[in-house]
Amino acid sequence: MSIVNLRSHLSVPRLSSFLSCSCSRSHSHPFFFGLRFSRRSLSQFLSARCLDECSRKRHRPVQLFVRMEQFWTSGSMDKNKALVEYLQQYNIIKSDKVAETMQTIDRALFVPKENPPYLDSPMPIGYNATISAPHMHATCLELLKDHLQPGMRALDVGSGSGYLTACFVMMIGPQGRAVGIEHIPELVAASIQNVQRSAAKSLLENNSLSFHVADGRHGWKEEAPYDAIHVGAAATEIPKDLIEQLKPGGRMVIPVGHFFQDLQVVDKKLDGSVSSRDVTSVRYVPLTSRPAQLQGY
Repeated sequence: MSIVNLRSHLSVPRLSSFLSCSCSRSHSHPFFFGLRFSRRSLSQFLSARCLDECSRKRHRPVQLFVRMEQFWTSGSMDKNKALVEYLQQYNIIKSDKVAETMQTIDRALFVPKENPPYLDSPMPIGYNATISAPHMHATCLELLKDHLQPGMRALDVGSGSGYLTACFVMMIGPQGRAVGIEHIPELVAASIQNVQRSAAKSLLENNSLSFHVADGRHGWKEEAPYDAIHVGAAATEIPKDLIEQLKPGGRMVIPVGHFFQDLQVVDKKLDGSVSSRDVTSVRYVPLTSRPAQLQGY
């Protein structure tokens, strides 16, 4: 597993499930892929039970990381169902609905064949884009599940491979509407091909699911308002167009920030007022223009 793949969409709290080593100073170990955390921020995520031992011995996160990688690539993880069970084991998937959806939509159909599809890591899909790690997909589905009920409308900004948009339409069903927008035409074409091989094929054919080439920062007004909006790239600030397209009572999940980013939940109340809260620290690719993305940001 390369550091490049893990730099995007890294959910820092997930590390606490595996690491048993913390330290009292700013942590610059290469395990953290160039991210630096203060003692306070690091202690929010990592277990402190080895704090005293850490000060006397060499840090061990790389050794633990190798064990994690061996687990993820073991025979038990070569099937989509096993991946879902793994996410349930670590309490990332909490609801039966999200588990059922992720079991139905096989991740392998959305990951390029040269990459291991069931590894809990983001994977490159071309054009400087990635498909998020499974634990991030699960996290976002859990946060949005009450707004992905049958008959509702959902918008997936930066739909990439089409995986999460396909999950959306499976949850909202044929009476609902799921829209994926992506500013790279080749990725839109690929996502349609991916869905046509998946369990969501019939929902694509009856227009419950659609993909469009568009600048995600401006949303997709044609199908607004949306009960749920997911943004798969980090914005420096929440785009006003997306807030406007969010239905009163709806919810948006969006990473916000520059280098240090937070996954935010944005709720629009019935009176139109908006509130937001941070859920976890993450690392996403930036929400930017097509030329900037093609040039590597």
